Amino acid sequence: MKYINLGASGLVVSRICLGCMSFGRPGAGRHEWTIDEADSRTIMRQALEGGINFFDTANEYSAGTSEEFVGRAIADFAHRDEIVLATKAYAPWRAAPNTGGLSRKALFQAIDDSLARLGTDYVDLFQIHRWDYGVPIEETMEALHDIVKAGKARYIGASSMYAWQFAKAQFTAERHGWTRFISMQPQVNLVYREEEREMIPLCIDQGVGVLPWSPLARGMLTRDWNEKTARSQTDMFSAYLYRATADNDRQIVEAVAAVALERGLPRAQIAMAWLLGKAGITAPIIGATKPSHLHDAIAAVDVTLSPDEIKRLESPYLPHAVIGLAGPLPVGGTLTLKDAQ
Repeated sequence: MKYINLGASGLVVSRICLGCMSFGRPGAGRHEWTIDEADSRTIMRQALEGGINFFDTANEYSAGTSEEFVGRAIADFAHRDEIVLATKAYAPWRAAPNTGGLSRKALFQAIDDSLARLGTDYVDLFQIHRWDYGVPIEETMEALHDIVKAGKARYIGASSMYAWQFAKAQFTAERHGWTRFISMQPQVNLVYREEEREMIPLCIDQGVGVLPWSPLARGMLTRDWNEKTARSQTDMFSAYLYRATADNDRQIVEAVAAVALERGLPRAQIAMAWLLGKAGITAPIIGATKPSHLHDAIAAVDVTLSPDEIKRLESPYLPHAVIGLAGPLPVGGTLTLKDAQ
């Protein structure tokens, strides 16, 4: 495994981050394809043995059971001071006012609830999962600053939003002397590269680490176009992300397959190696439900693509509509599937 500083901070993370949305009590959340605690622990142990020290979850994943699984595994398998543990807040935990979003009240409740489920006194990275249109950014940034100063989080980060929103949040924090974000989680993969236009250049300029989610397009880049999996048939968010661009995406999937065949490597390693080689990328967040998924992600760290291979992978891409960003929270705090990662 290789390691890198997260943005301009002193926090050192593995080049692969294990995303924990795949972990959780089956039936507890929105995803039917999550794996139970025993299988989650197997993946967590494999990740640690492979040198991964960076784990990302969220309060909404499987109704909080993802955090519970992750916390127990880290306590049993690792030294807490060696681990970079990240979680997120934004999605409502009940359909009621104040039970979600980025108000001061909601954020303090969310961090306390996450710490209880994770079984730890602090998280290393506390992230806002989406932009909250109903709360002044000054309120959000001051609350996050106070959470850091209270010792409940070491650093703060953000996830999918418009570049102008991220710039506004950073400016607001700097203006008031509050804690700034050290990381951004956008969607970046071979079939969705819109963040290369504004967000990634902004992050490079400002010394912010980039942690791509869905680096394999929710598995699309790892299999034949017509191959079906339990996740592909039940993941409504995946359909929301990629259905409109299917014709173009298929060309890219086929390019990945061709390069992988020539190299004698799994497609996942080719798609991941492409992402790891892009400017500004710190650590892709890989989801894993089988040991082979994690093996390919770790192996990709040592794969270098030639300029010709990169050109073949990138050349079919056409501009896509910006997608995957949440809109305003509805009254009562209920989100639709398309709103949350």
